[in-house]
Amino acid sequence: MSPIPNNTTRVKKMNRELVRQALKTMKRGTKAMVAQATGLSVATCGSILNELLDAGELLELDMEESSGGRPARVYRYNMNFSYIACIIIKAGVNTHSLTFTVANLAGEPVEEGYRESRRVDAAVIERLIDQLISKYPHIRAVGIGVPGAVHKGVINLGDIPELVQVPLEALIREKHGVEVIVENDMNSTMYGFYQKQEYDEEKSVAVATFIEGYFPGAGLMVDGQIHRGNTRFAGEISFLPFGFTREEQLRRLHDRKTFHPLAAHTVSSLVAVMNPATVALTGSLVQPADLEPIRQECLKYIPEMHMPQLTLLEHPDEDYMYGLITMTLESLSYSLKLVEKRR
Repeated sequence: MSPIPNNTTRVKKMNRELVRQALKTMKRGTKAMVAQATGLSVATCGSILNELLDAGELLELDMEESSGGRPARVYRYNMNFSYIACIIIKAGVNTHSLTFTVANLAGEPVEEGYRESRRVDAAVIERLIDQLISKYPHIRAVGIGVPGAVHKGVINLGDIPELVQVPLEALIREKHGVEVIVENDMNSTMYGFYQKQEYDEEKSVAVATFIEGYFPGAGLMVDGQIHRGNTRFAGEISFLPFGFTREEQLRRLHDRKTFHPLAAHTVSSLVAVMNPATVALTGSLVQPADLEPIRQECLKYIPEMHMPQLTLLEHPDEDYMYGLITMTLESLSYSLKLVEKRR
């Protein structure tokens, strides 16, 4: 267990993170520009820039021309200083799949791949990570997306029994000494979808998926924050009190005559509880023509003024990977909350 940093160490880490984020945003900048962007002193920025430059985390560009005096050094953040590896695990009827992306610190793919396996357990995942880290030793964080509820890095409910109750996050962190996140598939998909919208203000959004052969799930964003719940069970919409058994729920989901009322019951519950601006539906059981019947069914329970926009998520895998990459990159950033309060 790592020691808790003292206040001086914490402030230094926060200041270093402020400089990193400023340069990533600016693309290139001088010491004075970084100081202005961060609110830190020029001397502090100069010291941090020198440290990052010596470590290879920054690149020094040509000197900036000056109307007089010594020309200023220009820096750019080295997005290839380190990498992340993200793995999406999907449950299939006969075979499971692992889709992976190795990306740089700008989220740009360095390598992408896809594998199928009849059995996916911790050993299969570890072998893939071993191979990726062996090929890319500068991987500093690993993100794993799974079809299930995750609490403290452990899947406690999921579609792949071999992964349930396995301390996946701890196993990989202890073996490789990297940051690790294990995230629910719908949370990652929802986060990717949300980030791509580039909202001007924080919104509440839900993404619900209905996949052939499996129970539905949802990812929830409440006022710009992922809502996971007390035990990370939020979004497990198949456990809503429909009034019949889970076996009957699965049967009705796969019957076109009963799919619309059941999907509408689910959407109405989300609307009543979280009042989202948008509900995006996805999954192999959802067709474009289903949106209007589901909306009309919802209006039997929800006043029209409170109905969110219903939309179809046409490329959920892209949103899923984008969300997982974004989350994994964020896991590398030292918290700036105390700095933001101070400034």
